[in-house]
This record gives sequence, C-alpha cells and structure tokens, in this order.
Amino acid sequence: MPSGEALRLDLALQGGGSHGAFTWGVLDLLLEQPWLEIEAISGTSAGAMNACVMADGLAAGGREAARAHLEAFWRRVADVAAFSPIQRGPIDVLMGRWSLDHSPSYLAMDLAARVFSPYDLNLTGANPLSSILKESIDFDRLAAGPVQLFITATNVLTGRGRVFNNPEITPAVLLASACLPTLYQAVEVDGEPYWDGGYSGNPTMTPLVRSRTSQDIVLVQINPIRRDKLPRDAREIHNRINEVSFNATLLKELRMMALIRRAIDSGTGEAGRWAGTRMHRIVGEGLADYGASSKLNAEWAFLLVLRDEGRRAAQDFLDRHRDDLGRRATFDLDLLLEGI
Repeated sequence: MPSGEALRLDLALQGGGSHGAFTWGVLDLLLEQPWLEIEAISGTSAGAMNACVMADGLAAGGREAARAHLEAFWRRVADVAAFSPIQRGPIDVLMGRWSLDHSPSYLAMDLAARVFSPYDLNLTGANPLSSILKESIDFDRLAAGPVQLFITATNVLTGRGRVFNNPEITPAVLLASACLPTLYQAVEVDGEPYWDGGYSGNPTMTPLVRSRTSQDIVLVQINPIRRDKLPRDAREIHNRINEVSFNATLLKELRMMALIRRAIDSGTGEAGRWAGTRMHRIVGEGLADYGASSKLNAEWAFLLVLRDEGRRAAQDFLDRHRDDLGRRATFDLDLLLEGI
C-alpha cells in the first residue's frame, strides 16, 4: 500500500437474514480504519441493506455517521422483531442457544411455508422491513452518494438477476433483494416481479470488476460453502439445498475469475481487469454453528453477538493481511478449480 494514500477497496456482501449483523460488525471495524476507503459495494439481501445504510451514512456525515446509521438500522430491526410471534422456545433459552429450532411459532411457520404460499397467508403483502428502510435511508441522498452500489434481485419470470445501481435503488429494490418466496410475495419493480437476489448472485461480482478502479475486492461471506456433516433430517436437507443454491452463482463467478487469471497473466481491457483482481475474504467461521433457524432471530442481544464476531473477524483479517492489501490476493481462487 503506498504510504500517505488511502487504499481503495471494493466490498462484496452476502445475504443471510439476521446473520447480516456479522457483516455490520465487519463494516463497523473497517470504518474505523482511516487508511481504507470504500469505493464500491455489491450486496444482496441483508448485504444490500448493510451496503445502502452504510453508503447513506457516509454521504450524510462520513465514517462516524455511517457507523451510527448501521447501529440504528439494526436496532430498528430488533425493536420490530421484539413484537414478532417467532421467538426462541424455552428449551433454546434455557440452553443458551440462539436458534429457533424448538420455538413452537417457528416450527408452525416452517410447516405452513411448505404447504401454503405467502399469497394464501399474507394477503396484503406486508413486510415489516419496509418502514425500517424508509426510516433508515435517505434514498435521494443515496442516489448521489460517493459509494457506487450494485444491488442484486432475481426476476421471477426470467430467472435472471438484475443489478440496480445508486439512482435506481428504492425501498422496493431492497425488499426485492431480500424477498424469500416462501415468506413474502414477490416485490414488483418497474412492472416486473422479483425474489431474493441470492438465487442469481450472492453477491454479484461482475459489476465490481467491470466498473471499478480499485483492484482489491473483499468478500464478506456468511453462508457456509462446505459442511462437514451429511444432512439427514428434512430440515437439514432443506437448509443445505438453500445454502448450495445461494452459493452457486458466487462460486461460478469466482471460478471464472480464476480461469481467466490462469489463462492471462496480464493484459488490458476487460480480460486484464478480471485477471488483475486481487481477491480477499472475511468469513463468518462460526455462523453455521448457530443453525439456519437463527437467521430469523433478530433479538438485540444476538445481533450484538454477531456484530462482535464480525469485528473480531475483520480485525483478524487486517492483522494477518494489512500488508497484502494493494499488493497481492489473499484468497486463492485456484482452490476453487480443483476437480474441474
């Protein structure tokens, strides 16, 4: 990293429900580093919301404002969740677990979602995140903000991802990016219905490579790629199917980057940008231990646990790789080519 200059970074933020509070912690720690400048962010679902809340805070008042905006956003999420019928069951509370695996209301909702659609049960299409987003983000300010944003949602009819940039981002776009089709009705944007962006890009890497001047991309990953235990019961199998599908497009793009770099050592134009990208990764190693149901647990105490884990992971990354940023990749994409 050149001395005296801020190092410009791009960020790629995955979605994952309340586990997005881990990403809040990562961003909170990165915003404390005056030698880092965040240039562009690609985000999906909770990653999209973190990206937009932080970018709006930076536009409003710089780094401290961005940190305050993120905390206020997640606090609002917790306040709304406090009135939700979906809470931890007595067994989970007694055992000190953050999952909802023994919550009667969660089990009832999970069963209902496999039999009924949100068009049967949520006739108005209400989503509690709608009011939270309107309170948390000034979308006019975001449109002209200094951080370039790329938010992915999946077109229900075509199955293709659409990437929205700053002037196009509205509350509906963010709700679309986080729309789980078993829980919420599809969100209409420009006359087209959209579901969660995780089905088509979690997050989408291509716009970061094509549009940026920074060569360093930090992927904040909260969905496990690998599991060490074979899923056997119905819930575990269903959850693993979701993890695999939500990671598939990301892995495809990362493998493409590795193949291009292997074929082209240097170059100009778009091929050169792909080959010259330096990838880094901050991973929520322990998030899988909480269980998939915990992604719907938005208790403030749990969100703070996740935030603190994110801060620790980001600090560990900087301790190990601060001198690598701006010089070399720390995430070996060639490992993704094994077996191909």
